[in-house]
Amino acid sequence: MKAVHFGAGNIGRGFIGLLLSQAGYEVTFVDVNEAFVTQLKKRGEYPVTLASDGQETVIVKNVTALSSVTHADEVAAAIAEADLVTTAVGVSILKHIAGTVAEGIRRRVAVSSAPLHVIACENAIGGSAQLKELVYAKLDDETRTKAESSVAFPNAAVDRIVPLQQHEDILKVVVEPFYEWVVDASQMIPGYTPVEGVHYVENLEPYIERKLFTVNTGHCSAAYLGYLQGYETIQQAMADEALTAKVREVLEETGAVLVQKHGFDESEHIKYIDKILERFRNPALTDEVSRVGRSPLRKLSPNDRLVSPATQAYDRGLSYTALTRSMAGALLFKAGDDPEAVELGAAIAELGAEAALTKYTGLAADHPIHQSAMEQYAILS
Repeated sequence: MKAVHFGAGNIGRGFIGLLLSQAGYEVTFVDVNEAFVTQLKKRGEYPVTLASDGQETVIVKNVTALSSVTHADEVAAAIAEADLVTTAVGVSILKHIAGTVAEGIRRRVAVSSAPLHVIACENAIGGSAQLKELVYAKLDDETRTKAESSVAFPNAAVDRIVPLQQHEDILKVVVEPFYEWVVDASQMIPGYTPVEGVHYVENLEPYIERKLFTVNTGHCSAAYLGYLQGYETIQQAMADEALTAKVREVLEETGAVLVQKHGFDESEHIKYIDKILERFRNPALTDEVSRVGRSPLRKLSPNDRLVSPATQAYDRGLSYTALTRSMAGALLFKAGDDPEAVELGAAIAELGAEAALTKYTGLAADHPIHQSAMEQYAILS
C-alpha cells in the first residue's frame, strides 16, 4: 500500500507518517523543506521518541520524500498511484497544495477507477471538505465527474501534542504518547481498508467538537493566561494551580455545551477533561507558550475554539465567562514573530480593543459575549 503525505514537519513525521508506516504503508512525504526531503530520501527512516518515563524510541521505516517545489510532477505521479493521500500542513496552506493534488487526481482518474481517499489532518472543522473544494476548483467537469465515484475526501479529527523542538538529527521528533485520529466513515468509499490506529465513526462532528473545544480551547487558554503571568512554557503555566483552575473552568463551560449538544456522558467527559489537563502538564514535554498561543486571529474566528463554544453556550443559556476571559487573553497576547499577533496588536492600537474584537470575532459590540470579553479585558489589562 502506498501513501502520499503532505507535510514532513513534526506532526507529519511524529504522528501521521508514524501511524501510516506502522500500518504497512510505503510513505512518500512531500514538503518544501529541502533538508527534510534530502534526508528522508537518503535514509528511508527516522526516529520518533515518546515523551514518557521510558522515553521509548521507534524507528519509522519504509519512507521517502519529494520536494513540492522542484518535484511537483513526481508528486502528481505518486498521487496517481497512491491508495491514500494525507496532509498535515496547516489549513492555510491547503490552497497551495491543491493544484498538485488536483493534477494527481486528474492523471489517476484518466486511467483508473481505483479508490483514493484524501484526508486533511488539520486543526480545523471540515479540513478535508475545504481541501476538496480547493482541488475541485482546479479540475474540469469531466474529471470532477470521474473523481466523484472513486475519490473521497473524508473529514477527520486529529489530536497529538508535538511541541516545537530542535535536535542534532533533524529528522528526530519527540511526541506525547497519547494520540487520536478519528475519520468520518460515512464519507469513505464502501469496501475501504481501515488504517490500523485510526478510529472510524459514522458521525464525526461530536468528536471534532470534543477535541477542538477541549484540547485546543484548553491549550490556547493555558497559553494566553500563562503569557500574562510571564510563563514561557505550558508546563510552567500548568504548574500554577490557580491558572490550572481557570483552564478547568473554561473546559467545564465547553463541556456543558458538548454534553448537552452531543449527549456525551457527563462523568466520562469530566474524566476526558482530567486527561487533557494531565497531558498539558506532561513534564517530559517542553511546549512554548509562544507556539501554542500563536495565530490568535484564527483562534478568535467565529467558528473556532473560543467564539464558537461561547456562542453555543450563550444560545443554550449556559455559562461562557471563562471562555470570554480566554478571548480577552488572546487580545493581549503578543509575539513579534507571529504575523497574526502583530496584526491583532496593530488593529487594537488603531481601532481600539472593542472594535478589533468585533472585526475578528464577528460579535457586535452590544452582544453579551462581546461585553463579557471586554469586561475580562479590563480585568486582565
